[in-house]
Amino acid sequence: MKKPILLILVFIALATQGFGQQRPQYSQYMLNNFLLNPAITGIEDYADVRVSNRRQWVGLDGAPVTYYVTAHTPLNKGAAGNKYHRALAHHGIGASFHTDETGPLRRTGVSFSYAYHLPITTSINVSAGAAAGVIRNSINTSELQFTNPNDPLIGGGNINNNVFDLNLGLWIYSRNFSVGVSGAQLLENTGSFQPEGSSNPALDLQRHYFLTGSYRFEPLERIDVIPSVMLKMAAPSPLSVDASLRVLYDERFWVGASYRHNDALVGMVGVYVSPLLDVSYSYDYTTTSLSRVSAGTHEVVIGFKLLNNRRIICPQWVW
Repeated sequence: MKKPILLILVFIALATQGFGQQRPQYSQYMLNNFLLNPAITGIEDYADVRVSNRRQWVGLDGAPVTYYVTAHTPLNKGAAGNKYHRALAHHGIGASFHTDETGPLRRTGVSFSYAYHLPITTSINVSAGAAAGVIRNSINTSELQFTNPNDPLIGGGNINNNVFDLNLGLWIYSRNFSVGVSGAQLLENTGSFQPEGSSNPALDLQRHYFLTGSYRFEPLERIDVIPSVMLKMAAPSPLSVDASLRVLYDERFWVGASYRHNDALVGMVGVYVSPLLDVSYSYDYTTTSLSRVSAGTHEVVIGFKLLNNRRIICPQWVW
């Protein structure tokens, strides 16, 4: 259905400023922090591949729909450290692809990442990473309705802007805790391919900063309790706070819930099926006025552990 251009631009502005939606929102970010921080690259002992589909605010015409594929693997990683010896330093490489559609606006990104992991004690490691790529922003003018029949955008097809993307991150981790800080879209529009003088505010990038942390408690032999938190800053959008709690049983099944400040309550469930496959699902109940017209948000993540020679079922470093 076509909509007046004013309503489309208002919707985009609200989504960006009110919910920090210029970068896609992920309810299950804690399972794939590689999405937010390139320092995760190559952290596990296998090649980690994940595919996801997220449908936000179901029932609302033009609401965000996100797809992503990520993959990263370690290089030259030695055996894990034990009580008396540090693990060996190693490298990691990875790649990611995502596309996010909100009404006539589409953002597609592809990037390649590298990280270096360095043990600093027998149990604590630090890694630093960088990811570089391209983001393509497009507005499909055929989905817009114009009040001025002489508007030059009529029949103009897509308005496109291609921009270099740079992300940097730092990660400190052990078997039972992790803390990370990262920045995304750090170049803003510096590397834009768009012709000079043709800038469109709806296509401009804003810098994003993420601070994440988690801890793994083991109150019982087969029970792990994992609280985690994420702070997201992307001026001029307000600070976004996401706090979650998950319970893992026998390193096989888990359930969890999270709260995104002034946005949503989230329920999650997942299972590590085998040394190859894991599957998880989350449902967001919107706590804003959008709940009157939305049936919530659905997100599915499917993970594959390739080159998993040790036949690990539950991830060791990013739970």
